Amino acid sequence: MLQCRILGGLVHENSLLGFENVGSQCCRIGFFQKIHKRGPVHRPIVLKDLSFSLPHKTCFEGFSTIISPGDRIAVIGRNGSGKSSLLRLLQEQCSGIPLAFVPQERGEGDTLSGGEGSLGVLARVFKSHPSILLLDEPTNHLDRKNRESLRLMLKAYRGTLVVATHDRELLQWNFPILWPIEGGAITVFRGQYEDFQREHSRRYLALTRQKTEWDREKKSLHGDRMREQERISKSRSAGKKKIARKRWTKSAGDLKAMRAEKSQNSRLREMKEKGQALSAQLRELRLPEEIVPRFGLLHRKTADRTLVSVVDGAIGYAGKAPILSGLHFSVAARERWALIGCNGSGKTTLLRAILGDLTVKRQGHWHILPARQEMGFLDQHYRNLEANQTAMEVIAQAQPSWGPAAIRQHLNAFLFRKNEEVGTPVHALSGGEKARLSLAQISANPPKLLILDEITNNLDRETRDHVRDILRAMPAALIVVSHEEQFLEEIEVEATYQLA
Repeated sequence: MLQCRILGGLVHENSLLGFENVGSQCCRIGFFQKIHKRGPVHRPIVLKDLSFSLPHKTCFEGFSTIISPGDRIAVIGRNGSGKSSLLRLLQEQCSGIPLAFVPQERGEGDTLSGGEGSLGVLARVFKSHPSILLLDEPTNHLDRKNRESLRLMLKAYRGTLVVATHDRELLQWNFPILWPIEGGAITVFRGQYEDFQREHSRRYLALTRQKTEWDREKKSLHGDRMREQERISKSRSAGKKKIARKRWTKSAGDLKAMRAEKSQNSRLREMKEKGQALSAQLRELRLPEEIVPRFGLLHRKTADRTLVSVVDGAIGYAGKAPILSGLHFSVAARERWALIGCNGSGKTTLLRAILGDLTVKRQGHWHILPARQEMGFLDQHYRNLEANQTAMEVIAQAQPSWGPAAIRQHLNAFLFRKNEEVGTPVHALSGGEKARLSLAQISANPPKLLILDEITNNLDRETRDHVRDILRAMPAALIVVSHEEQFLEEIEVEATYQLA
């Protein structure tokens, strides 16, 4: 349970941002015209013994800190560590303060792109002049120009900012306070993200060395105890033999045995106490758990032929002008394509057209060889997952021939390991966990054509890097939408199709 105590009231001063000429369609965030130097101010907020648990794990507990006016805080941690839950708890508990919370998923209808939905929400949030701004993965879906506009907006914002993110570029935007969530605890790190990375690496290396040393010492101690017990046993046996041969009298032998036993018990007791102390030290070491993704994405072999061909194509929605026209492209087996363009350019609509979505009206000549069930699709909002289904049920539906053991083994590779994890409903999963489950769903039915819409959204660093390696090695045909230029370079796309 979270406990939040707020000291004092609020002092409302000059408004933060002035907005002018905000159109109904926000194609760019950078529409604000003037920024006041000061914004609404709140008194310090004291958080005491902050805790949050799920049925299968404790995300964090016992966290206490003070949030001062104007603090800029980045919350970081692995997928499912509790970052989004922390922001929601702050929103619930910090009542009485003008506060705005922008969650991870913020789409605004089927006809808006993910970036457009994000822009609309962020525009209204900044216009409301909040004293505290909570943002969960704010750069998701944003193209390069809108990311830059967001950066300028956050730079101008004078209120208190708390951001949960995996975005390494965003973390370089001057967050002098970091709240890393790791090992069921939140710590406070004062310094920039690069400083944290260096300190984290140094600390992890030191802890690893300490654990190795203590493990070696404990193993050596165990061997010493075994040898000491064997020596004691031999000593007692030798004493009995000497008494039997009358080299010792029984009384002298008993006295020697008593002295030896006392000394031996003392040594054994010292060894036992030292072993218990080492065990306690190892438990308290709190070495961060290194969870390494090991899943793969299988694919169906296809002949060297064209899988998708569009000539003089156009797409749009009923009753509206076409979104795109003059489309000419083809994708062959084992080719990897990147579909790029700014927010609202029609990338996701084009993917829906390829997938045969009936809400998208197609014109021109379209030849799509794989059937829908032979195409794997990761939706940027994870709408391929039913909110009330568990991870087990999602895979069972995708692959009805598998039994529970096979399903659990499959999910285990995608880091769903415990009973509670495979039994958690989709709506209770973090964004990164939904992304992993979507990949598990695709891999249960290996596709001929893999279509990925903003796959890096919400993924932590370890999972993102693993996905990169998988895609780079996978020979199946691939169409990927991403605003992350570095990721597209890393997976070695062979061609790009630019939408204006």
